[in-house]
Amino acid sequence: MDGRSNDGVIATGNAKVTHTVVASGSNARVDFRTVAPTDGAGGSERLTPAQISELLARLIEELNASDHPERADLAEFAQNARDELAAPEPRLGALRRMARSLVDAVPGFAALASLTVTIEEAVRGL
Repeated sequence: MDGRSNDGVIATGNAKVTHTVVASGSNARVDFRTVAPTDGAGGSERLTPAQISELLARLIEELNASDHPERADLAEFAQNARDELAAPEPRLGALRRMARSLVDAVPGFAALASLTVTIEEAVRGL
């Protein structure tokens, strides 16, 4: 053994690891960031459609800055979800399927995965 440490996978804050995440190599680490506001009592409050739309806008920015091979298509898909949220009567079933599809598309990209899980949970709360 060479005596070097490996920090492994680190999830901080309110991050929930819902998919397999692998960190490999010397001092490897995967960082998660929380994105949902909290009510101050340790629990998450229900997000409004406008707040979910802002999370989707943030996801679009993160996708465009990422090296995800399908970032353009996923950003367009996230924009479609924003458009659906802005509809006079959003189709909740369609939004739930969109949110689930986004989660499924980014499991290897830690920051994106954390954000998409937050979006999916918020959509389920509508």
